[in-house]
Amino acid sequence: MIGSNAFNYINVLNSAANASQTRNSVIANNIANVDTPNYKRQDVQFESYLQSALSGDNSLDERVSNIDMKSLEPTIFTDNASLSYRLDGNNVDIDTEESYLADNQIHYYTLLDSMSQEFNRIKSVLAAR
Repeated sequence: MIGSNAFNYINVLNSAANASQTRNSVIANNIANVDTPNYKRQDVQFESYLQSALSGDNSLDERVSNIDMKSLEPTIFTDNASLSYRLDGNNVDIDTEESYLADNQIHYYTLLDSMSQEFNRIKSVLAAR
């Protein structure tokens, strides 16, 4: 069991949950700075890294087991730094940020549920022994 890569899916889901948690903090920061002149909204890039890491012709199990977990670190970037929706130079739209926050929270709880299901599968296998 120790060398069986049983936790590969959980590790990937955990990385995605960490990225979602980072995104939550970034969105909260955007909301907090909605009235700050010249503030530019930030976002997190992660999904493209995951998609790239999972690309290939192998089976999903093989692709997941071959992922370099260090390549799945989220990065924070400034979104549309030259674009401004308002005269004060700020490009944060509160309604958009709140919808991103709600979407991200659903995404985060879905990832936690998926991790829980993976642990339940492992418990079922261990209980059957």
